[in-house]
Amino acid sequence: MANPSMNKRLKERQRQEKQREKAAKRQERAKEKGDRPPAEAGVDPDIAHIVPGPQPVVEEEDF
Repeated sequence: MANPSMNKRLKERQRQEKQREKAAKRQERAKEKGDRPPAEAGVDPDIAHIVPGPQPVVEEEDF
C-alpha cells in the first residue's frame, strides 16, 4: 500500500485536473453560445417547428 500522503496528493491532483477540464468545457460552451445567431423575437426555439393538430398514424409492424 502506498503512503497515505501520496494518495492524498494524487487525489488532489486528479481533482484539480478535473476542475481544469470542466472550466475549459464551460469556456467552450460560452464561446459557442456567443457564436450562435440570435433567435427570432417571440418564437420559442423548443416548439418552433411543431405542427398542432392530429399527428400522422404510424403503422406498426408485426414482429
